Amino acid sequence: MVCICKVANRIKITCRFTDVQLLSTWKKLNVTTPFSKAHRKKTVPCLVAMIILAAVAAMGQNTIGYSENTSPTPGLPSGIGQSTPQNPFTGSVPQGKATPQVLSLSFKDAIDLALKNNLGLLLQGDNTLSARGQKWKELSALLPDLTTKTSENVNQINLAAEGIRIPIPGFPNIIGPYSFFDTRAYLTQSLFDLHSIQREHGAAANESAAHYSYKDARDIVVLAAGNMYLQCISAAARVESSQAQVQTAQTLYDKTADQQTAGVSPAIDTLRAHVELQTRQQQLIVARNDYAKQKLALGRVIGLPSGQEFTLTEQAPYEPLVALSVEQSLQRAYASRSDYQAALQQVRAAEYFRKAASSEYLPSLDLAANYGAIGLRPDSLHGTFEVSGSLTIPIFQGGKVRADVLQAEATQRQYRSQLENLRGQIDYEVRTALLDLAAAADQVEVARSSVDLANQTLIQARDRFAAGVTDNLEVVQAQESVASANETYISSLYAHNLAKLSLVRAMGYAEEGVRQYLMKK
Repeated sequence: MVCICKVANRIKITCRFTDVQLLSTWKKLNVTTPFSKAHRKKTVPCLVAMIILAAVAAMGQNTIGYSENTSPTPGLPSGIGQSTPQNPFTGSVPQGKATPQVLSLSFKDAIDLALKNNLGLLLQGDNTLSARGQKWKELSALLPDLTTKTSENVNQINLAAEGIRIPIPGFPNIIGPYSFFDTRAYLTQSLFDLHSIQREHGAAANESAAHYSYKDARDIVVLAAGNMYLQCISAAARVESSQAQVQTAQTLYDKTADQQTAGVSPAIDTLRAHVELQTRQQQLIVARNDYAKQKLALGRVIGLPSGQEFTLTEQAPYEPLVALSVEQSLQRAYASRSDYQAALQQVRAAEYFRKAASSEYLPSLDLAANYGAIGLRPDSLHGTFEVSGSLTIPIFQGGKVRADVLQAEATQRQYRSQLENLRGQIDYEVRTALLDLAAAADQVEVARSSVDLANQTLIQARDRFAAGVTDNLEVVQAQESVASANETYISSLYAHNLAKLSLVRAMGYAEEGVRQYLMKK
């Protein structure tokens, strides 16, 4: 089996499973529960969440920055662009210690905590500082360099050892020892160096790209935390649904057992009801375990202290969303997507670095000066100074400049190609998100109707069984239909809210969009 998923930032994930691996995975998900249609539907959101989190990890692999050796300068977290044992956007740096009180966690609280504590965002913030440092490093080549030096010198010179022979009778070969005191300030200043100027422009563009990458990381954190909160809401809804199904199955079993005792129902009905009850009990155990693990995963993403207990204060929200047209959505995406703006700055930086490489052929003009005081002792000093200007003209550098230019041109072409690819990827993501949103809204309406119809069917089946018209097989089948309908409804609500998250992410305003469409006013 091959699973291909494209999510968010131009990432395609291909998963290959053998039949044995797939069967093993299903068994782990279902524990000892029969592999029913309801279970298959239940595992779909979990697999979708796993794929999304894998895509979030891959999103961080966009490297912003450029240097003359084509190795990226700081712009995006180095830990994100490298192979790490943990996706930083699924981790966090917890603040404080766990308290015995049970924390009430709203959707807004989860997003706010994630934006403060998520590891991926913290790493990106540090790399923004690194990009700023790289800019100042390039700028330093254009700024004055002023230093001071004070020295007390004692010298003795052997003229013969230096090869100096003075043909004067009695002139000593050893001069000294003699001493002098010197204190002065030294100044160097680049008057014109186009190579350094262009590199400073490139570093400034890299810094701007890093700022955009930080904004993009905030959107990724909102997507990851929002998805995990929605997963927890869905898991909590499954626990409630499973509890209701256990109660229904228990009622049916008790009634069937009483009828068997009264001699009006065969033993097969009791056995069938008992099996149904145990199946629902197993599903409740699995649902509770899944809910507990989802809460742990949410706590890791948003940075709750280890062991902190919390409860969710919100249920799965459903509000129909009237989306913009495709053209309007694309215009907003190109203007708002931080990763697209970062890629534009990346191309701009590559152009500056290419110009800097070409400028190595050109002359440069520098100024050097010093002023100080020198004398035998500090109380007998006299001022001295020196000013010099130098013109450096490259003549032959062994092909180094040509190599730098070729590497810079290749990198520039790569970044331009990546930019065009990203533009097409944004178009794809926006159109896909709009399609998913429309389909998910229809699924919610159909699933809601299916739940009503399944409940009506169960009521009628129970009435028919109570009246002795049929055995409890019809009731068990109706219970299966109710369970399947509830699972479909829960999954459709999750899919609809996830489609909203994906749309606002694709359009480049995830942080604002989540507060507008998913948080309580």
